Amino acid sequence: MELHHLSVPRRLNRRGYFLVRSYLLLHKTHFGVLVRAATEDREMVANLGTNQKWLFTGVFALGSFLAGLGGALQLPRESVSLSMDMSMIIDVFVVVVIGGLGSLRGAAVASVLIGVVQAFGILIFPEITLVLLFVIMAIVLIFKPYGLFATAEDLVVEKAQVSGGALRPSPPHLKYLWVALGICLLSLPLFVGNYGLVLASEVIILALFAASLHFILGPGGVGVFGHALYFGLGSYAVALLTKYMAVSLPVALLAAPLAALSAVLIFGWFCVRSQGIYLAMLTFAFAQMVWAVAFQWYSVTGGDNGLLGIWPDAWATNKTAFYYFVLALCSASIFTLRHMIFAPYGYALRAVRDQPKRAEAIGLNGRRIQWMGLGLASLFAGEAGGLFAYSKGSVFPTVLDIHTTLDAFVMVLIGGLNSLSGPLLGSGVYTWLKSEISRQTELWRLALGLIILGIVMFFPQGIVGSFNLWVQKLKKI
Repeated sequence: MELHHLSVPRRLNRRGYFLVRSYLLLHKTHFGVLVRAATEDREMVANLGTNQKWLFTGVFALGSFLAGLGGALQLPRESVSLSMDMSMIIDVFVVVVIGGLGSLRGAAVASVLIGVVQAFGILIFPEITLVLLFVIMAIVLIFKPYGLFATAEDLVVEKAQVSGGALRPSPPHLKYLWVALGICLLSLPLFVGNYGLVLASEVIILALFAASLHFILGPGGVGVFGHALYFGLGSYAVALLTKYMAVSLPVALLAAPLAALSAVLIFGWFCVRSQGIYLAMLTFAFAQMVWAVAFQWYSVTGGDNGLLGIWPDAWATNKTAFYYFVLALCSASIFTLRHMIFAPYGYALRAVRDQPKRAEAIGLNGRRIQWMGLGLASLFAGEAGGLFAYSKGSVFPTVLDIHTTLDAFVMVLIGGLNSLSGPLLGSGVYTWLKSEISRQTELWRLALGLIILGIVMFFPQGIVGSFNLWVQKLKKI
């Protein structure tokens, strides 16, 4: 049967049929009871004799089947394209978050609500077509922090799962490795040319960006999908001041983190009222709104043409001088972040992450502490964005979109979430692989994806995290 021959009522009937069957499966069958029980307390269900791996493999298979079926049913509405995966998964995330995590009724209501509002909103306000979906989500989450049909209790288990292993200061013998790394970085200009220095500068800048994400994601336990917002605001602050006001490099770089901080003071206040995936998607919504402004405000930001000719002062135009400047500034910033993690504030941040109720009982204001964590992370992300603008000599709206945040996520996960040095190593590995593979083959995305998949499979705790586990096992032998 060809799907485009189906009438609209028949297609709606088929979608409603599968929605009802999914609800009955989850709420009226033994399989659904096991799934819901395992979601609430996996350890208890495992102690009762249920095979967790097979259970969630079945859930994954069922979800994949329904996703494929949904893709087939939507063919009359939209043609197949290579970019449909990202656009569709974002729309689905928004629907689930608005409706409430784990609520089929919420997802159904949210999908209808979004469809109706988008249909009429685009006719009335065509200028906000790009962000209407995220405006709706932001409004819902501001007034209903856990979606339309979910409550705070639904996130108790998720909150506990966010916490990672204990972070400890590096052993004394590792200080020699840091000294050796510093000597290598200082002597790098003696052995590489301009291309190597440009690549090294980019690696160091992205290491700071990844470290800022790690600070709020690991020790802070706050998932953010819109971290590129602060990176992009830092880039645009430098670009706008350099292009329209011809300010010097120090002044522009001072404005970059301040621009990011000003955004988190406004947006962060709303974000910390939510938790888990709701907080993450709210940060993403705000990032997409700012991205739409940068994309459509041609008279100021240049739109998708970007801002070109963003170069540092004359003394920093030399590749070697700029490299040493980036190395000094980013190293100081990374060590500042490390110091904050082991300062009293860092311990308070981890206390709120691991035991929010106990932290509140001893007088810690969890929302305020997480808000401060977002502010600190945004400061250094904005600084990295400002340096990135000078490194590239141009700024485009892509620095604000989800792909920039995903790149930082990949860097953190490659290196290891539960390690301070993980994001630094991850940024170097990812940036170098992306640069080298893209020069060798047109299928570089496929090759890069396979390599990352291999790293995740062989180093499930990240490269640094897995290495630390191996060292601990050897010590016990």
